[in-house]
Amino acid sequence: MRNAEEQPKQHHEQMKHVAQSLAGRTAVTTDGQLDLLGSVGGVRGIAEATVPALVFLVTFIITTDVLVSAIYAVGLAAIASIIRLIQKQPLTQALAGVFGVAVSAAVALMQNDARGYYVIGFYISAAYGAAFALSMALKWPIMGLIYGWIRGEGIGWQKNLIRRRKYQIATLLMVVVFVARLFVQLPMYWANDVVALGTARLVMGVPLYALVLWFGWLVSRPSVAEQMTKNDTGAENDDSAGEPEVKPKM
Repeated sequence: MRNAEEQPKQHHEQMKHVAQSLAGRTAVTTDGQLDLLGSVGGVRGIAEATVPALVFLVTFIITTDVLVSAIYAVGLAAIASIIRLIQKQPLTQALAGVFGVAVSAAVALMQNDARGYYVIGFYISAAYGAAFALSMALKWPIMGLIYGWIRGEGIGWQKNLIRRRKYQIATLLMVVVFVARLFVQLPMYWANDVVALGTARLVMGVPLYALVLWFGWLVSRPSVAEQMTKNDTGAENDDSAGEPEVKPKM
């Protein structure tokens, strides 16, 4: 009987840890609002995510040589990682970028086809889309875990139908992004249109992700009535106990 009572509590604590972990990867301003530029890695992070792919595409257009294109892309990513290591940044953070580029380049070389550079991205989009959709089905939308923690709601929003619906919408927007990437880019892959595929991958990468991240934040923000209700009732149960209190942006 005691174990049956402890299970919901353990699950509750696990979800709090998940929310804290996910929110920890999202940058926040000093007043507790979403830092969009910081959340996508800042100018440096954006450059590291896009420049190698851009160089691969441009080099291939000029040379039509998969090997040369791969060397340039991996070389740039490696330089960026070495700089991070010199600056004594965490090893995983320093090597993450070059690893992704290296794997993509390796697939392209193994297939001897420039399109191979973009194959891993299809699997990543499918996996993320499935994960976000599953979180919605379980009524624990991922964007709720992230935004709710940033806003100081903890995970108490999950018991509030209106708040949960808003976070479901924010999460659905992310699902649409991942599905759209597959819907738009796969036909380009099958048509062997490397230029269009590479361009679409760049446009639908960080820029589109940042746009939807910000739009989801706006869509899920508490209304004036919801904020007044929270102020009148105090903290929502004990879900946000011990969490940073951050006032939602109207």
